[in-house]
Amino acid sequence: MIDLRALRQDAEPFRASQRARGEDPAIIDEVLTTDRRHRDLLVRFEQLRSEQKMVGISVAKAQGDEKQELLAKTRALAEEVKAASAEADRAAEELDSLLWKVPNLIVDGVPAGGEDDYAVLKTVGEAREFTEDMRDHVQLGEQLGMVDTVRGAKVSGSRFYFLTGMGARLELALLNLAIDTATAAGFQPMITPSLVRPEAMAGTGFLGEHAAEVYHLETDDLYLVGTSEVALAGYHADEILDLSDGPKRYAGWSACYRREAGSHGKDTRGIIRVHQFHKVEMFSYVPIEQAEEEHQKLLAWEEDMLAKVEVPYRVIDTAAGDLGTSAARKFDCEAWLPSQDRFLELTSTSNCTTFQARRLKIRERGEHGTRTVATLNGTLATTRWIVAMLENWQQDDGSVRIPEALRPYMGGVEVIEPV
Repeated sequence: MIDLRALRQDAEPFRASQRARGEDPAIIDEVLTTDRRHRDLLVRFEQLRSEQKMVGISVAKAQGDEKQELLAKTRALAEEVKAASAEADRAAEELDSLLWKVPNLIVDGVPAGGEDDYAVLKTVGEAREFTEDMRDHVQLGEQLGMVDTVRGAKVSGSRFYFLTGMGARLELALLNLAIDTATAAGFQPMITPSLVRPEAMAGTGFLGEHAAEVYHLETDDLYLVGTSEVALAGYHADEILDLSDGPKRYAGWSACYRREAGSHGKDTRGIIRVHQFHKVEMFSYVPIEQAEEEHQKLLAWEEDMLAKVEVPYRVIDTAAGDLGTSAARKFDCEAWLPSQDRFLELTSTSNCTTFQARRLKIRERGEHGTRTVATLNGTLATTRWIVAMLENWQQDDGSVRIPEALRPYMGGVEVIEPV
């Protein structure tokens, strides 16, 4: 949720943020109008209640006809106070509803525009030149006995799969390498719940524009998470944190579930866009002054992981119109995908400033008093990485070379041979 005090002080940055996102800035003025009305109604309510108290004091001292007149006035004031309170409450609900619809205020430097208006910040590594025998990840996965999408579809439907043999070992190796990388950087490993309450899902911003992608269990009123970010953000809901010793950093390992609504025909071959996968997600709680610095650190840890798995990649600064509701800025790392001659997103790291924490009522107590914290998140590894890893590691004979960083997690295996 945006900072209402900051909006009252200067609304123009919020209007500009809406325009950069391709959203209607008129909602900002609607929020301000409703806020003023709410505050005016609160003033009227307090004035009426004060008058009611004063009349009540007078009643105790009055006698005869005067007392009867004051009693009648007291009854009338009681009705006015009740009506004023109800009207103020309705305005508060309307204001709250509007505030939940406004996406986060973007930070300076975010490119304006939509999905194709990102800025490339850097490109790392060289794309290999393959012979005409190059295989895509589906062919490699089948020939190496690592991925079985046919039986995945038989058991669960389209966009499900089995990771088999070396495929299962490779995912576990990747995720364990990510956990070790995160732990070395000071993150606390967490195995997080896959089901969360509506408050956690809404608080992190996933029940707005992304609601169609979320699985909802109506009987239990619980949601399957699409990222452990949701559980890790909810972990400290309604708490006051002590960040005097530095940021609180968690690395969540979880199964993730996404309906992938609206992505029919897009990356549906193989395991690029699937309904279930595993992921290690970094999550940080920091004072707002440290948020941009922490964002750069999260990006650096993501790049460290990409270097370990030896895939060429680029870093992009995502355009405002392609940011999620909660993100004030987002950097993506995209690996080169030889079979499609394009880059494929493997990681995202978002600076959510105080947006999520304000919704979830997470504060810190420090030299600035008690105030809302900033939250940030970033992908450290996920099942999708296997797509880029297999295609970039493949050798002419159809085998796949395992990078040195992963070999200790694979029992020393250096090469995966066709079965």
